[in-house]
Amino acid sequence: MQLCEIFLGLGQPSFAQLLRHVSIGKLKTYQLFDRMKTRLHSAKLNSEGLRKAEPRLWARLSEGDEDLATDVSQAILVSHLDMIKAVLDHLGIPNEEGFFAKDMDASKYLTDGWQQKAYDQFKDKYPTQVLLFYINHLDWEVAKAEQLFQPAA
Repeated sequence: MQLCEIFLGLGQPSFAQLLRHVSIGKLKTYQLFDRMKTRLHSAKLNSEGLRKAEPRLWARLSEGDEDLATDVSQAILVSHLDMIKAVLDHLGIPNEEGFFAKDMDASKYLTDGWQQKAYDQFKDKYPTQVLLFYINHLDWEVAKAEQLFQPAA
């Protein structure tokens, strides 16, 4: 599965919600602001500009633009490090403020059904679309998932 497929699988309304949860301040803090501005082909970057760019970004993701998918996912994730830290702590994955060592094999912490358990634990605390995106991103990054996780009703 490609990163674009996570966005596409969650759907365009979900993608629009994810963009609404991007923090411009966090982009600046983690030095992603200029990179996002360049990737979005935007003279200036703000919340309104992100919302207006959504249809164009969706079209690029639909065409399989993995570089865009990577940058947008980083923007979403750095905007929610508190949630990431909480999920990683819940799963028992050693981390430092939401970041874990890239050479660490975190897959051993992802036991059967971890996605649903994490979703159930945090669905009322964090925005649903952001939580679903992170669970799928973690599954894709660590466990090399081939299927999108959708929570049970």
